[in-house]
Amino acid sequence: MAGHSKFKNIMHRKGAQDKKRSSMFSKLSREITVAAKMGLPDPDMNPRLRAAIAAAKAQSMPKDNIQRSIDKASKGDGENYEEIRYEGFGPGGVSLIIEALTDNRNRTATNVRTAVSKNGGNLGTAGSVSHGFDRMGLINYPLSAGDAEKVFEAALEAGAEDVTSSEDGHEIWTAQGDLHEVAKALESVLGEAEGAKLAWRPQTMVDVGEDDATKLFKLIDALDDDDDVQTVWGNYEVSDAVMEKLG
Repeated sequence: MAGHSKFKNIMHRKGAQDKKRSSMFSKLSREITVAAKMGLPDPDMNPRLRAAIAAAKAQSMPKDNIQRSIDKASKGDGENYEEIRYEGFGPGGVSLIIEALTDNRNRTATNVRTAVSKNGGNLGTAGSVSHGFDRMGLINYPLSAGDAEKVFEAALEAGAEDVTSSEDGHEIWTAQGDLHEVAKALESVLGEAEGAKLAWRPQTMVDVGEDDATKLFKLIDALDDDDDVQTVWGNYEVSDAVMEKLG
């Protein structure tokens, strides 16, 4: 991963386009259902649901699928999902935070532990790595939203704390409690965001070499293949030169 996108959600890293579409839709659907159950099924009145729907639309998820996921929550159908966070270490001493939504805590714990241990990592206790991250809001916009100056000015006016613009798009960081207020303010200027969610931003980065990067990406892919795992955050940085070698 290039330095300019070092804070990117792992699901958006290079190569993520190869991710199985059905698995992605399953994760998106699960988040929509959970968001709708936790609040009102109306996105205008439920910021988390609004963000989940925006993320689904950004991945071209059909409207019927989105509505079906909302209806599941409204009718009380489907499983009751629990939010769980795992913390641990990957190859090269990288810190990882793994967020999951599951209807079977034991199954998920076993699968996550197996994926991590088989790929050169190990799980730690709660709080073992999260102290090295800041809990913040993250809003993503595509390059088409505007140039770096326009996005920066809009973010500043909306009350954001930081902006990173690159060839991958724009990342707008907010204080944890300001996420939805800032997202709403930006929408009137930049249009609908690709995503708006709470994120883990690393305080310091770990530079990862070619061998460790290969193992790390295999670990992340193994976690991504688990439908229960929603997001993986890490404090790794991989140089452009190493990324080119890895293809």
